[in-house]
Amino acid sequence: MKNWKKNSWKKYPVKHIPEYPNKKELDTVLGKIATFPPLVFAGETRHLKDQLADVVDGKAFLLQGGDCAESFAEFNPDNIRDTFKLMLQMSLVLTYSASLPVVKVGRIAGQFSKPRSSPVESKDGVELPSYLGDNINGMEFSEKSRIPDPKRLFKAYSQSAATLNLIRAFCHGGFADLQNVHNWNLGFIKNSPTLKRFKDLEDKIADALAFMDACGINSDFNRRLKTVNFWTSHEALLLPFEETMTRTDSTTGENHDTSAHFVWIGDRTRQLDGGHVEFCRGIKIELDNLMVDTLSFVEVLRIQLELNVDQL
Repeated sequence: MKNWKKNSWKKYPVKHIPEYPNKKELDTVLGKIATFPPLVFAGETRHLKDQLADVVDGKAFLLQGGDCAESFAEFNPDNIRDTFKLMLQMSLVLTYSASLPVVKVGRIAGQFSKPRSSPVESKDGVELPSYLGDNINGMEFSEKSRIPDPKRLFKAYSQSAATLNLIRAFCHGGFADLQNVHNWNLGFIKNSPTLKRFKDLEDKIADALAFMDACGINSDFNRRLKTVNFWTSHEALLLPFEETMTRTDSTTGENHDTSAHFVWIGDRTRQLDGGHVEFCRGIKIELDNLMVDTLSFVEVLRIQLELNVDQL
């Protein structure tokens, strides 16, 4: 990528990145994280790219869901399981209704940072820096809690790794068996006015599964019916961390942000002359359908924004 380095974003103006009072401590923390294993791998992101290409071509449906921002305090295997279960049940309904495969992308295992409309927050006449996400500062309204703390990045990395580990176990350990997904109960639907519609759809899916089973098409003989692909995503907001997690794929020489399978530029950080666009410009994505050899995702983003296209 011409004139691009992992840290070239620092030459550009950036928004929504905190000022750490102890820069030396931040560098020490980032240096240690740079020695940690990647959270995801280049081959996985290439697989997701292929699936997203099918979405663009109308051959698949994209389902993305999860927390606006993950919390250290709410980190719990039951919460991870419930998010995963809900996404799978939604995807089952979508697959049956649309007769299309569903690409499942969770805002999970790294969605910590929060862009804020104001850098400060006021309460009872007291003004403090805004809460920016658990990987930066604390939610508690106190001066100490709101100071950006680099050591929080260690916990963010650890929690992301543990979440990914559990998700991968769910995906390939039998938990995601198609029959199990169908049998899960969505308790909230019982008191919903859409209960009858959902029950009718559930009965149709049950009939389809029974027919498949009668034909010998079940998870006992087809591994694809008991495993799923589930991808992680978050906004590439905290660039010092994203830079540290960016690694060069030894097989291709491409640069991949290994903090998640899919990272994006948010609405508040999409300035064409900003550091977030510059950073993401170097994350290699091949777009074979374009009338060029290769373009990065962000180069396409630049073009579309200049044409005032709101969504890719």
